[in-house]
Amino acid sequence: MRKIAVVFPELDGAQRRRLASAALSRGFAAEFYDGPEGLEAGLGDAEIVLAFGAKYAKMAPRVRWFCSTSAGVETYFAPGVLAPGALLSNSSGAYGVTISEHIVMVSLELLRRQPEYEKIVAARGWTRNLGIRSLHGARITLLGTGDIGRAAAVRLRAFSPARLVGVNRSGRNPEGVFDRVLPVTELDGVLPETDLLIMSLPATGQTRGIMSRRRLELLSPGACIVNVGRGSAIEEAALEDLLGRGRLGGAALDVFSAEPIPPESSLWTCPGLLITPHVAGNLTLGYTIETVLDLFLEDFENYCAGRPLRRLIDREREY
Repeated sequence: MRKIAVVFPELDGAQRRRLASAALSRGFAAEFYDGPEGLEAGLGDAEIVLAFGAKYAKMAPRVRWFCSTSAGVETYFAPGVLAPGALLSNSSGAYGVTISEHIVMVSLELLRRQPEYEKIVAARGWTRNLGIRSLHGARITLLGTGDIGRAAAVRLRAFSPARLVGVNRSGRNPEGVFDRVLPVTELDGVLPETDLLIMSLPATGQTRGIMSRRRLELLSPGACIVNVGRGSAIEEAALEDLLGRGRLGGAALDVFSAEPIPPESSLWTCPGLLITPHVAGNLTLGYTIETVLDLFLEDFENYCAGRPLRRLIDREREY
């Protein structure tokens, strides 16, 4: 029988039964691997793999469709990772809720100076007069208007910002959730008019280093940055320098050029930097796990019917 190998330990019993039933109805057997036991052999003859990580792709030489449980897929493009001709899809659409909530949380922390108040309280102090800012009336730019950018825009709208501007490759306004959308060729023009920059870009050749020192210096004085996409999109040394000099109001980074951050890195003590260890989009929210499964089963039906996968990755564009 044709086989689906599932390396998705977060699935509960009901979700596993649902996947197994859907597989069986199409002539597939679903096998679940929560640890190393039997994993290499199990992946070795699988036609479909549902998992996250290049190491699993390398272990599946016969795979015809590899579905990543993550949205980011840059780890699969290295030579020798994915079998030639294999389809690659992701789980874009599952992470908008959890990551947009993270964006709202850290944006408010930065603007309301919560990290500084935490230090004051930790020292048993009672300072109450730090100047704060608001999402209300803020000029917000979202660099990236995919599922995450759109979900963030919908939630930020409730705070009545002065305006929400999206930036993407095409300049199209998906679902009309932004006040306006600019093509990335016009990014330089909007940065000086930005109080809060939110980045949710994938790692591609076009996005690496997109926020260079030159562009960081274009931001309005005191602007804040939130990055939940990929660390490669920001020139980290330049960001550290601008934060250290007080040129920027703060930054909340969930992603970094090197992960984990090395213990000796100066990022740990960078003033104005709020660090989270790549947790904005973890598989820790029940909604996310259920949606990843829903999206896989939707494309499983497409695969079995010979239709194009909805979340098929274009290897040339890298997303």
